[in-house]
Amino acid sequence: MAQETPTPWLSEMEAHAVAEQARAIIRAVEQVILGKSETVRMMVIGLLSGGHLLIEDIPGVGKTTLARAIAKAIGGQFRRIQFTPDLLPADVTGSVIYNQARGVFEFHPGPIFANIVLADEINRATPKTQSALLEAMEERTVSVEGESHPLPQPFLVIATQNNIEMVGTYPLPEAQMDRFFARVSLGYPSPEVEAQILESRQLDSPLSQLQPVLTPERLVELQHQTRRVYISPAVRRYLVDVVNATRHHPKVMLGASPRASLTLMLGAQAHALLSDRYYVTPDDVQQMTIPVLAHRLMLRSDGVGRAQAETILREILNQIPVPIGGETPV
Repeated sequence: MAQETPTPWLSEMEAHAVAEQARAIIRAVEQVILGKSETVRMMVIGLLSGGHLLIEDIPGVGKTTLARAIAKAIGGQFRRIQFTPDLLPADVTGSVIYNQARGVFEFHPGPIFANIVLADEINRATPKTQSALLEAMEERTVSVEGESHPLPQPFLVIATQNNIEMVGTYPLPEAQMDRFFARVSLGYPSPEVEAQILESRQLDSPLSQLQPVLTPERLVELQHQTRRVYISPAVRRYLVDVVNATRHHPKVMLGASPRASLTLMLGAQAHALLSDRYYVTPDDVQQMTIPVLAHRLMLRSDGVGRAQAETILREILNQIPVPIGGETPV
């Protein structure tokens, strides 16, 4: 009797177990970042998807603290790189230095060799230095003097930039924006939450008390499990139709790339997991469309930036027919 071929998709029980561990990360980070549940949830969706994140916000709202909290929650190695106009690519990736004692050239890794890398104020560095991140973000390797060096796994770049300071900054190139899984923001806390922040930090920082809830190796396993969330052909085609519509919209000069389609699929799979489902629905695609695609669109001259991109995507979601039924694996 022939053995039954095991299904590649997650079972409902497996999906629930993965979701519980993902929610443990959320609970841990929310001990430090108060009142920003949606942002923390999006960051964890990015973790599950293996995607890099861009935090765009005003100074002093907790961008660096959020990155540190995520690193501690997953038990990962954290490095912070302060991007400045005089920062060189070698300051990020590392360099080859001659060892006189041994008579050989040796590679000295830069700060990018960590699990969580905070690229602070990334748009203050020159385009040449910004481009040093491109290979690392896409291939998870760094090439120096013709030799490739693998980065630790998992590897996640969390970049920050202030959205109100334009003097002395360089806009991120399209190729780099396309490598960010999502763009998020924190914003000001409510007065009630701000009072809680003051109380919680009066004697000590909650960050110092945060304990890891899993290991980096376990996070890699969760990322593999996320890819096993079922997405039906109909929902997958719906996702492609949404992305394709951005390429033909009259107000969009450059639409989302095939990389964006793959990223949106991974984000929808992670969103489904955190919603306690082992399959993707059109709602998962809709919920992830704006965070994943808005920063990737290059608008024509009549566009007005981020708000206009989000308006265009809402318009597209209202126009594309939504498939009904047939979402679960047979």
